[in-house]
This record gives sequence, C-alpha cells and structure tokens, in this order.
Amino acid sequence: MTSDLDIRQSAWLMIRQHREHAALWASSRADELMAQGDMDGYVVWRRVLAEIERIQEQTMKPGRVESLH
Repeated sequence: MTSDLDIRQSAWLMIRQHREHAALWASSRADELMAQGDMDGYVVWRRVLAEIERIQEQTMKPGRVESLH
C-alpha cells in the first residue's frame, strides 16, 4: 500500500513538473494503467490526482500566496 506521504510527495512533484497541467497528467496516467488492467496502479494515481486537486484548490484561494518550489 502506498502511504499518504508518498501520495503527497508525488502530487507535489507532479505540480512542480507540470504546473497547471498536473491534474491532467495524473489523470492520463491513471487512465493508461486502467487500460492495461493495472488496478493497483490506477488506484494510486487516482489518489495522486485527488491530492493534486486538493493542493491546487488550497493554493489558489484568493489572498493566499504559496510557493510551488
């Protein structure tokens, strides 16, 4: 099982690498794994996607400034 910390770190890495497109990249990866029949991988990437969306929602709140570096 992939830990919450691993998911969080993966999400931040995706955000740093792909910026506003991070969720799209994570979603595409999840879809690829599902198409290959890798349900464990699919579940992990769906968790990463959810964490990316959570982080982006929090960091994009009006009046909030947070570095993505």
